[in-house]
Amino acid sequence: MKILITGGAGFVGSALAINIKTHHPTYEVICLDNLKRKGSELNLPRLAKAGAVFVHGDIRNKEDFDALPKVDFVIEASAEPSVLAGLDGTPDYLINTNLVGTINCLNYTKKCGASFIFLSTSRIYPIKAIEKLNYEEQKTRFTLTDNQSVRGVSAKGIAEDFPLDGARSLYGATKLASELMIHEYNEFYGMKTVINRCGVLTGPWQMGKIDQGVMVLWVAKHYWQQKLAYIGYGGSGRQTRDMLHVKDLYKLIDYQLHNIDTVNGEVLNVGGGVEVSASLQELTAICQEVTGKTIPISQVPENRAADIPLYITDNSKVTALTGWKPEISMKQIVQEITDWITENEESLAYVLK
Repeated sequence: MKILITGGAGFVGSALAINIKTHHPTYEVICLDNLKRKGSELNLPRLAKAGAVFVHGDIRNKEDFDALPKVDFVIEASAEPSVLAGLDGTPDYLINTNLVGTINCLNYTKKCGASFIFLSTSRIYPIKAIEKLNYEEQKTRFTLTDNQSVRGVSAKGIAEDFPLDGARSLYGATKLASELMIHEYNEFYGMKTVINRCGVLTGPWQMGKIDQGVMVLWVAKHYWQQKLAYIGYGGSGRQTRDMLHVKDLYKLIDYQLHNIDTVNGEVLNVGGGVEVSASLQELTAICQEVTGKTIPISQVPENRAADIPLYITDNSKVTALTGWKPEISMKQIVQEITDWITENEESLAYVLK
């Protein structure tokens, strides 16, 4: 099997490439990346060691696909992943990467006669619709209830049929627009496709920032004993997310590579679910336990643009269809990230510190 991974030197793309090569040494894996994100260059030696081929290129440029060989699968893992991207009035890079770039990937996939695996996001769900959900304000977190006035949501989380009317961030809009184009290529070109709407992805080698990669950011700030803040929702730190270790994501992608007919045309919500979730307050407690360090955390009551109080993935559909479910716990994720920073402190300091 020959596979192209776009965003292949990024956190998710490199993790998928290395895991594929580890479990399937005979597969050819090509990683295309423009190395824009700070720290992505640290993945190049890891990719080379695993036997993946790195190609410096940009999915915004359709000419960059001309030099690539024919493949069997394209895994579209590239993105400008920040929810805040473009909100300052400069959305060009975001749109050209997340929408035009995806269309370039689809055209290359069509030319190859290949199949297409797309990593979308839970951020395609509208902000105001999520804000209006019925949830309980518990001592340390916000929790969804079963009593909801809209479809596609329960105490288990948000499902694929949650209403899509409303604004969702420019980032979320570009990913949803890409999803719509994928459906068209599936229907009218006969391309085999699957869309994975991922919740918060995390794990070692993620170069975490305040607007993307909060799990690694939280652990790193504890490790180096720097300041953090609970921003929004009264500054209580009760906003809640599920987390998915990238190795758990790999197991699903591996299934999809080998069972594309089973998932062809599907849209799947993919995340940690209630079992692998935490509020910022709860994440702080886990970081304190694992790192043995306590840091000052200030409180900022005002909400940040495009933020939501909670997001939990309902994995019912993907589990019923494939048997997949997340296995790596929140504490294990924090432990692995802490161990990774400890082992690579010198090289990571300029990115994370």
